[in-house]
Amino acid sequence: MGYDEDVREIFDLARRAFCCQADLGHKEIILEAHYTNPNSPDNRPDSSVDGDQSPFDRMLMAAAHESSADRDGQISLLEGGDDDDDGDDLGEPEYSSLDEHRRAICKCQKCPLGKTRTKFVYGVGNPKADIIFIGEAPGRDEDMQGEPFVGRAGKLLDKILAAMGFSRDDVYIANILKCRPPENRDPQPDEMKACMPYLLEQIRLIQPKFMVALGRIAAHALLDTTIPLGKLRGKWHKFHGVPLLVTYHPAALLRAAQYKRPTWEDMQVLMAEYERVNQNK
Repeated sequence: MGYDEDVREIFDLARRAFCCQADLGHKEIILEAHYTNPNSPDNRPDSSVDGDQSPFDRMLMAAAHESSADRDGQISLLEGGDDDDDGDDLGEPEYSSLDEHRRAICKCQKCPLGKTRTKFVYGVGNPKADIIFIGEAPGRDEDMQGEPFVGRAGKLLDKILAAMGFSRDDVYIANILKCRPPENRDPQPDEMKACMPYLLEQIRLIQPKFMVALGRIAAHALLDTTIPLGKLRGKWHKFHGVPLLVTYHPAALLRAAQYKRPTWEDMQVLMAEYERVNQNK
């Protein structure tokens, strides 16, 4: 890749980072990396200039660092974090496609939610996505439209995906439950137990490289734990052999601004590992 292409790639990464952080409500750019130009003769940043750089200049340098092969401070699957893996892979799918699976289960009545739902909310996105995002259950808007994450939280998730260079057509989005709990209450253990086989089959069919648990309930259900969400963040887990990252639910970001920064940091970790894996194909 030539110099001009490098600059354009760096600018695009920085622009997406800036847009996402602006959408998440940050008044200043989050920077966590000090850029070192790997092509400079002495491989040293110019400290005499660094102090005079604008926030945008520093963001460009941080973005360049994030896109380089050396990502200091990023979490890698090679650095552990898989101690909670049950060692059991997902096995082979029972159905030939997501559409076939959806048609087979869309009239489910295994729990009382089947009688109170408006629409069965299966999932949406790329049937061969590298990344699957998993929430807890449909809300009112999802129940009306039959698609996950279409309300205010869904719009925020769309913005985060766009900042990462993705759309709904690139990833897959689903929930633990396929039906809305009344009044948006938390899913009950028996409801999740009844619905979990459906999600497992979706994952078998999609065969993602990464999973993201959105929120406490999804994380607890997938990892079979009661550890607080804050302590589950910052490390990679595995779900039947699939690398899984835990972050806050977009709805939590709408309620509490303090969760916006760590959520964006989690997405940076995800993208760093995603790019590393794809570069090593």
